[in-house]
Amino acid sequence: MILGIGIDVIQVERIRRWASIPGLYERYFHPQELEMAKRNGPAAVLSLAARFAAKEAFGKALGTGLYGIQLRDINVVNDPHGKPELILEGKALEIFRKLGGKKVHVSLTHEEDYALAMVVLEG
Repeated sequence: MILGIGIDVIQVERIRRWASIPGLYERYFHPQELEMAKRNGPAAVLSLAARFAAKEAFGKALGTGLYGIQLRDINVVNDPHGKPELILEGKALEIFRKLGGKKVHVSLTHEEDYALAMVVLEG
């Protein structure tokens, strides 16, 4: 059963500007996401933008927003085949379980200027 659907789009330039604010990336992104972005070289900002959009889409799919959730507790990773997955920790996992959540589906895409994510929560 579908519990919620969320979608978000973000301008990549917004994420690029955050690089000039000390500690902001570390506040919003899981260490694993930051490490993966470094390996992407010039495409790092595209990767981070898509991952940030996924976090926002997750909050929309919850129906409660991200209130009380630390964004770095939503870790957007890729499986061995490249498929994106959300790994939830802390309050994000707690709220998801309280809603009866069993599985999270996520899809990411990006172009030069925009990144988009869609999240479907299944119970």
